[in-house]
Amino acid sequence: MNYFVTAIGTDSGKTLVSAILTEALHADYWKPVQAGFPKDSEAVEALLSNTTSKILPEQYVLNTPASPHYAAEVDRVSIHAKEMTLPFTKNPHLIIEGAGGALVPLNDKEFVIDITNNFPCEVILVCNLYLGSINHSLLTLNELKRRNVKVKGIIFNGPPNPSS
Repeated sequence: MNYFVTAIGTDSGKTLVSAILTEALHADYWKPVQAGFPKDSEAVEALLSNTTSKILPEQYVLNTPASPHYAAEVDRVSIHAKEMTLPFTKNPHLIIEGAGGALVPLNDKEFVIDITNNFPCEVILVCNLYLGSINHSLLTLNELKRRNVKVKGIIFNGPPNPSS
């Protein structure tokens, strides 16, 4: 099974969650779009202790640590979700880490979540716990539902906040 890890925003903990899932499932890991350095794949690899998981090469590596649409513009690269294909792997489990939040633009027409249209996967949504995160989480979930994206689960990241 493929799982696409996305979030309500950037710096949400997607890389840590991806590493935990990769380790737990002995899955392979792939980040289709990397903007800036160090690469998230390097962080995931450093957190793994199993010897079966493989880190698959990114389809796009951009130099500027920014939204993929802007980083691609700076690097004079065109990103198109429709052209993304899964890298070859024999592993039945693949963790795919998105860039930024679900609705971060890849270009003028496509968003990070549009990557999931190309292959079978279920989404795991990482939600932070901060003032306003209930609204951001519900807006993201509603958009995923509107787009008929299957959500496998939600991971709340941050200090416990029972009111959230």
